[in-house]
Amino acid sequence: MTNERLRSQVASAGLTIPGLAEQLEVDPKTVERWITKDRLPHRSHRWRASEVLQVDEGYLWPEVLDDPRTKSASQAEFVRLYPHRGSVPADVWTQLIDDALDSVDVLVYSGLFLIDGQADLVPRLIAKAERGTRIRLAFGDPDSPAVAQRGDEEGIGQNMSARVRLSLDAIRPALATPGIEVRTHGTVLYNSIYRFDEHLLVNVHAFGSSAAQNPVMHLRRVPGGRLFDHFLQAFDRVWEIGTPVGSSS
Repeated sequence: MTNERLRSQVASAGLTIPGLAEQLEVDPKTVERWITKDRLPHRSHRWRASEVLQVDEGYLWPEVLDDPRTKSASQAEFVRLYPHRGSVPADVWTQLIDDALDSVDVLVYSGLFLIDGQADLVPRLIAKAERGTRIRLAFGDPDSPAVAQRGDEEGIGQNMSARVRLSLDAIRPALATPGIEVRTHGTVLYNSIYRFDEHLLVNVHAFGSSAAQNPVMHLRRVPGGRLFDHFLQAFDRVWEIGTPVGSSS
């Protein structure tokens, strides 16, 4: 039996077997066996291959989903469930933002609650970027059908687009700062994602209710866990197709 999923992802990534082997620092024959003999790689190689190919390891090797170690690690990633976004304490947002040193990633339509609720958020983000933190902010395209549809679903119509524009206007002073990137997207937003280094807040979305009314999962990355990386890969996919926002836009 061959691993056609792995073969397909290698090709989709524009790589060859030797090219993937080089990035993983393994022998090309080892990668060949993963494909042609459906051999299961060591965990560290699976994790690295998933990063390089930008796909969940459970898709490439479904058998790992039944591995007790994977299940245990994924359960360990789960920190807390908040019944709705408003129940996330303000000091949790403050601490996560202020403690992030390497990465801050945000995927929303408007995210206006965060801008309104965090005093001096934009200057704080600018200061973090100046100290070397990578900040990626993805807002909805206010003119996109997806944003219009979400406004209709939530019963606020064009106010959704207006909220997005308010957020984009608020964040504009940060656009000239190296290390801060802002993009807009027109995807259907299944979850709002807030990443602060190894912590992730995932605000799930249910049809007909606003993000503020929906639960929030707090995850913390654990080696071997699947949840954190699963949602971060979703962020990365949206980010890749987003449209950069310039300081003069």
